[in-house]
Formats: sequence, C-alpha cells, structure tokens
Amino acid sequence: MATATLARPASHPFYERLNRLLDQCGFDEFAETLCQPFYAESLGRPSLAPGMYFRLLMVGYFEGIDSERGIAWRAADSLGIRAFLGVALDESAPDQTTISRTRRLIDVETHRLVFAWVLSVLAEHGLLRGKTIGIDATTLEANAALRSIVRRDTGESYDEFLRKLAKESGIETPTRAQLARLDRKRPKKGSNEQWMHPHDPDARITKMKDGRTHLAHKAEHAVDMETGAVVAVTVQPANAGDTQTVHETLAQAAEHIDVVAEAVNGATGAQVIQPEAPVEVVADKGYHSRDALREIGEAGVRTYISEPERGRQRWADQTAEQHAVYGNRRRVRGERGSRLQRQRGEQLERVNAHLYETGRMRRVHIRGHGNILKRLLIHVCALNLGLLMRAVCGVGTPRGLQGSKPPQVWSAQLLIVDLIFAMLRDLGQKQQSGATSRSKETSIHHTGCCSQAPRQILNRLTSNSGC
Repeated sequence: MATATLARPASHPFYERLNRLLDQCGFDEFAETLCQPFYAESLGRPSLAPGMYFRLLMVGYFEGIDSERGIAWRAADSLGIRAFLGVALDESAPDQTTISRTRRLIDVETHRLVFAWVLSVLAEHGLLRGKTIGIDATTLEANAALRSIVRRDTGESYDEFLRKLAKESGIETPTRAQLARLDRKRPKKGSNEQWMHPHDPDARITKMKDGRTHLAHKAEHAVDMETGAVVAVTVQPANAGDTQTVHETLAQAAEHIDVVAEAVNGATGAQVIQPEAPVEVVADKGYHSRDALREIGEAGVRTYISEPERGRQRWADQTAEQHAVYGNRRRVRGERGSRLQRQRGEQLERVNAHLYETGRMRRVHIRGHGNILKRLLIHVCALNLGLLMRAVCGVGTPRGLQGSKPPQVWSAQLLIVDLIFAMLRDLGQKQQSGATSRSKETSIHHTGCCSQAPRQILNRLTSNSGC
C-alpha cells in the first residue's frame, strides 16, 4: 500500500512548534557538523542521524520515560513522536540497540557542545543571565543491586565473605538466619572502600532520599536564579561531599556562561549576558565549610550559603577562612541573602522535580558516569527548551496541554507567535548598524539572530576541544 494513500494524522502541536523552533535555529545542521567525525562514509550498519538521536533523548524528558528501551517503544507507537523525529510512515522507528550504540560512539564533549548550543538559544531569547546561580545535588539510583557487590581486594561476593566469617567463628554450615545475625551488628559492613559492583565501579553505597540504602550516583546542577535555566550539570560519586563536588560544578557553569556570553554578545552587538559570570552562588548548608568558602571567594565569586549551627569556632592561623565565613554570614543575613534563600527553595527544588520526578531520571538504566552524563546533559537540554516553550507559548511540556485550551486555539496562538518572530527577524536584518533590536517590555527578548550564536559556539568549542 502506498503511503500517499494513507490518511495523514495530525501531529502534536507542542512537538510541531518545538521542531519549528529547532529548524529556525539550525539544530540539525549544527548536530550533523558536530557529529561528523563519528560517522563512516561507507562502512557499518545504517546509522541514526544526529538530530534524530538527540531528539529521542529529549523525548525521554518530555514523555517521562527513564529507559532507552522505553523511548524506542514510545517512538514506534506514537505518530506524533514519529513526526517530531522525522520518521516516515514507511520507515521503522529506531530500536533500543541503535540508540544505545549511537550514545556509546558519540563522546561526552559532543553532548556538552549540544548543551551549550541550547544555552545560546535561551540567551538569545533573554532567558539566561548568568550572574547569580544556585547549586544543588541529588542522588540517582544506580542500575546495580547491593546483593551483587564484591570485595575490592579479593573479588569474592558478599555471601562468600559472610560464610568465610562464619567458618572462622566456628560455624561450619551456617544457615541464612545465622548469616543475617552475624552480619547485623558488624561495623562498617557497607564501606565503599571495601566493596564495589563488578559491572558498575562508579556506583557507591549511599542512603537515598527516602531512607533506603542503595548503590547510587550523585547528580549536581547549577541553575540561573533569575530565569530557572540549568547552566551546568555534573555526575559525581554518591559518597562525595557537597563541599568537594561544588568546585567542578561551579567551574563547568563558569565555562558554559563564558562561552555563551562571548558568542551571543558578539552576535547581537550588545551585552545580553554579563561576561566573567557567575558573580554570586547560592547553596544550602551542606555546601558550607571553611575551605570551600575560601576557595570560592578566591575565585571572585560571592557566596550566599546557609550556615549550620556549629557553636563558637576557633580561627588559629585561618585568617582567610575567617574572613570568608564572616563575609558569607553577613550576606546571608541581609535582605538580598534572605530573598535568594527563598528563591533557592523555589528554583532548585522545581528543577529537581522536573528532571527526576516527572522526568523519571531518579533511577538510571545505564552504567558509568560517562554514559549517565551523556543522557543527563540532553535531559537537561529538553528542560531548558521546555522553559523556552513555556515562555513562548505558555506550555513547557506536551502533557501541559492536557486540560488546557482546545488544540485549534493553541495552534492559532502558535501561528501568531511565529508571525511576530518573523517580523522581529526581518527588523533585525534591516538594521545593519550593529544595534540590537529587542522586543518591548515582554518576558521574551528575541534578537533575530538564532543561527549566529550557535555557529560561533561551534567554532569556539570545537577549537578548544580538538574536535
């Protein structure tokens, strides 16, 4: 049967508008240029286009699907998602093996470049400031079971280790109840220095948010406190303290903001993003320590970190740490510090809920920090694009359309927005003097140059990373 004779289904209005936005900014051209070194010209099985691969991972966030197998099933089942991916009716949707293989071949730096590209699109629409960022972390349940851990030194399993202890205590044939009784009061029985998972060495034994002990990873992200956009995300060992991991996340956020600021400010001719950002960092009391405050202050960043109750402290030979702690205490107790702490509970917890609860990334189905970071970077890209869609159309996810206005009304609103953006682009092209054309007193400031900053980001970052 010819596909031309089949009835053409109506595509999902959210995905249709998102595809239109990505096409206007040249996303597929950017992704294909970036991923060209990972594709062979003649050898190998039929490949997955880079634009389609990144869209598939975005579907995981928009549809709340945690596994790549579930994403493949959803893509094969939904006609609206097939239209979003560009899969024709006479073509097969990508399977889980193809998605997984493509993810393993494309490196982490390429995923980070795509993340920076999305940040540039947000910056051009006025949804990124970069001056004040908030940092928070959460635990992700690993794709590994505690009963499968082995000793780091000998490689023996947990059950074999208990039976060995039972024999040493005089029990030749211990029962399961005797083994449990022997293990109940043993000190440091879940030490990460002694135990590991053979198939996921990066997973660590830790306590989850709900109180359960499990093998897990730690995801830490930096959020723009003014707009809610995520500017950096890192994956750390679950047993690492917040004061140890904050420096890497802060460095990643500064690098991304610096690159996007140079590209966007150069493309628009105006200071859309403040250079040498971030200037301020906000965090909870878990990030408070003398050394952390001193090191962050030496980097030229003001801290607004909640201070736990520690009683009277002594400052022998720690003058720099004392100045950093007292300065942070003074700022937190001020009016601006109180306001930022209230915003921290709103902005950071909202991002956690979107990414890990409704976005279903609380449990990962892949192993290794590199693979998890790849998936998480594109997951956050979808959240940032949803922030842009919410500002443009009032709806940030496909599920946000449920119970809202009829599709005809929503499509008419999208048409009006597209017409306004087209007029703004034409106006920006006519002004050759270098001045920036910005929309008047609206929540979105469109600069009319959606393709310039991403190209500059590609040239800048690929030259730095050696791609």
